[in-house]
Amino acid sequence: MSTPTDPFLPPNVEPAPSAKETRDRIARGETSCEAVIAACLDDLEKRNPGYHALLEIHAEEAMERARHLDKKLDAQLDASLQTSRETPGSARALPLLGVPVALKDNICLDRGLTTCASRMLEHYASPYTATAAARLEAAGAVVVGKANLDEFAMGSSCEFSAFGCSDNPWHPSLVPGGSSGGSASAVSAGLVPIALGSDTGGSIRQPASHCGVVGFKPTYGRVSRYGLVAFGSSLDQIGPMTRTVEDMALCFQAIAGHDPFDATTRPEPAPDCLTDLSTPVERLRLGVPTEARDGGLHPDVARVLESTIRRAQDAGVEIIDVHLEHADAAIAAYYVVASAEASSNLSRFDGVRYGSRAGSLDDTATLEDLYVATRSELFGPEVKRRILLGTHVLSSGYYDAYYNTALRARRFIKQTYDHAFRACDAILMPATQAPAFERGSKTDDPLAMYLEDLFTVGVNLAGLPAITLPAGLTEEPPTRPVGIQLIAPSFQDAALLRVAKQIESLLTA
Repeated sequence: MSTPTDPFLPPNVEPAPSAKETRDRIARGETSCEAVIAACLDDLEKRNPGYHALLEIHAEEAMERARHLDKKLDAQLDASLQTSRETPGSARALPLLGVPVALKDNICLDRGLTTCASRMLEHYASPYTATAAARLEAAGAVVVGKANLDEFAMGSSCEFSAFGCSDNPWHPSLVPGGSSGGSASAVSAGLVPIALGSDTGGSIRQPASHCGVVGFKPTYGRVSRYGLVAFGSSLDQIGPMTRTVEDMALCFQAIAGHDPFDATTRPEPAPDCLTDLSTPVERLRLGVPTEARDGGLHPDVARVLESTIRRAQDAGVEIIDVHLEHADAAIAAYYVVASAEASSNLSRFDGVRYGSRAGSLDDTATLEDLYVATRSELFGPEVKRRILLGTHVLSSGYYDAYYNTALRARRFIKQTYDHAFRACDAILMPATQAPAFERGSKTDDPLAMYLEDLFTVGVNLAGLPAITLPAGLTEEPPTRPVGIQLIAPSFQDAALLRVAKQIESLLTA
C-alpha cells in the first residue's frame, strides 16, 4: 500500500490505492467500477502526456467494461439477497474487480492497436486477445490502454521506441529502463496499479528497479505467451509490475496456468500463491553470489545491497555465499541466443505477409527490393542491429562457433544456478549495476546498453522466476530508486513471492 511516507513514491506523485484496496472498496459497495475507471481515465488524460507512459488509451471500451462489471455485481447481489457487502464474496469470484490495468504494447488485444512501438506495426489491429490479457479481464480487471516500450521489446532504456521515450517519474532526464519502460513508468507514476510487461533478458526487472516498483518475471512456461509478439521465443515471459508484492500475487494468480494455445506452458494448474503469502519462511536462507559483490557496482547499488543483507540478517535470515561462475558468459550467450531468435521471428515482417510496406510493388524493381526497402525504412536501428547479429550467428560457417557454443553455455548457466540452490532457498543480488541513467548517455554505445542486463539475463537463459523489489534510494543526485533481485528455482514462483513479501516487509519497516 502506498502512503504519503512511502520512500519509493516519486516526487510530486500522490499516493494511490493498491489493486487490492480498489477491489475491496468496489466489492463492499463504497465505490463502483464505473467511478474507479472514470477517475483513472481522467487522471490519464491529465498526466499521461507528461510521462508518455501509455501509447493508446481505450477510454470508451474501458467505460463500457466498467459498467458491465457493475451490472454483473448488482445482479449477483440481487440473486443472493445480500443487504451488506462487509463480506465481499465478489472479491473472491473476481479478484481484480474494477482494477485498471495497462498492457505493454507487444501484448495483443482485440481492440485498438498493437504496435510494438514500431513503424512496422504502426497500424496493426490484432484480431484476438492474448491469453494473459484475457485472464486479467476474466478476473475483473479493466484494460485502460497500451504501454510504451523499446521497439519489439529490444532495448534497456525505452529510447528505442519509434514513438518517443517514456519519462522516469523520478526525474524527466532519466530513462525509465526497458524494454517495458512505459509499464514501469505508468505504475511508478500511479497512473495504474498494475501493468503487464514482458521479460526476455530483464525487461520487467530492470525498469522496475529504475522506477522503484515491483517487477516479476515468472518461470518460463508458467504464464502463457499466446498473443505476445515474439522476440526470443525460448526466453520471453509475460509478467506484472505493481507497487506491492500483494498486488503482484493477485495479478500473477490470475494470469498463470496452462494454456492449450501455448505448448510451452506447464500442464498442471498454477499453485496457490495467496494463502501463505504473508507467512514468513522459517529459517530462510538467501544466497548472495560473490560475483555480484566483486566491484563494478555503482556505490549506491553496493550500499543498498549491503544494507538489505544486514536487515535480513538482523531479522534472522541466514546469508550464504554462493558462486555463479557463469556471470561473465551470460551476457555473451544471451545476446547470441536472443539475437538468433529475433532474426528468425522478425523475418516474417517483409511488407507482404506481415507488417506495413514501404512504397508499393510498382515502386520497386523486384520483390527483393521491396523487402529491403520495407525492412530498412520501418525497422529502427536497434532492431536492425539485432537482426544482423542474429543472422550472422546462424549463418553457414558460424552456427557452430557462435550459436551452438551459446547453447552449451546456456546449459552450464542453468547447472550453476541449480548448484547454488542446493545451499539456499533463494538468491539475493542486485537488479542492475547502477541506478537509472541519463537519456542519451548510452544510445551510441550498444555494449554499455547491453551491460545493463548483466544481472538479469542469466535468469532468462535458465528459465527461472525472479522478482525485483525497491530497496533504497541513491545518495548521489538526482534521487533515484535502487532495486534488489530475488531468484528462486524453476516453478517455485509461489515460494518466491512469499520470500519477496518477507523481504518487502523488512525494507519498508
